[in-house]
Amino acid sequence: MIKSATIEFLKDLAANNNREWFADNKPAFEAAKENVIEFTGAILAELKAINPLLAKDTDPKKCVMRIYRDIRFRLDKTPYKNNFGISKLLGDTNNDSIEFYVQIQPGRCLAGGGYWMPEAAHLKAIRQEIDYNADELKAIIDKPEFKKLFGEFRDQEQLKSLPRDYAADNENISLLKLKSFAALHQFTDAEILQKDSPKKVAEVLANIYPLTVFLNNAIV
Repeated sequence: MIKSATIEFLKDLAANNNREWFADNKPAFEAAKENVIEFTGAILAELKAINPLLAKDTDPKKCVMRIYRDIRFRLDKTPYKNNFGISKLLGDTNNDSIEFYVQIQPGRCLAGGGYWMPEAAHLKAIRQEIDYNADELKAIIDKPEFKKLFGEFRDQEQLKSLPRDYAADNENISLLKLKSFAALHQFTDAEILQKDSPKKVAEVLANIYPLTVFLNNAIV
């Protein structure tokens, strides 16, 4: 589980996002980071129990993203992220952009996955796969449990015009117009602090896994 001290560290960091404060509080950062690594390891163990092909031999340390921001080309020069990001939890995807993502951030803890804003070639391939095998995708995203966790998949940002080569009367046009193919579920801070939170996060990710398989198959 995530410790309350980790959440408190992130709150303090958001209020004091500068190098001097961070240097003075480096021990608190290291303790929070170690907690997130342990949390990641617990999620990986749960994922392996759900599906042995997932997260095979994955090092939890390599899944925890750097807290340092790349500010070289940004107007916002604050040096640190105000969250811990966890990614690379999938062990069998052929594309790094199709993956799981977990975020630990006060007031915005979440777990998700899929493909956010695919590059042009991948977007074309995914649309083609939807056109050919829409029933397979709809069987995933229209399940009651999927909708309960993630809401209506079709409500993500869509093109305002029709995608090239597809007509307005296509029965799957609401899926073909999507710009992203992702699912996100938000947790309260209280939920993420509970002892069984790694299991709950893994259960959410397990419901996204079939979507990642569909997307990965589309672009290979």
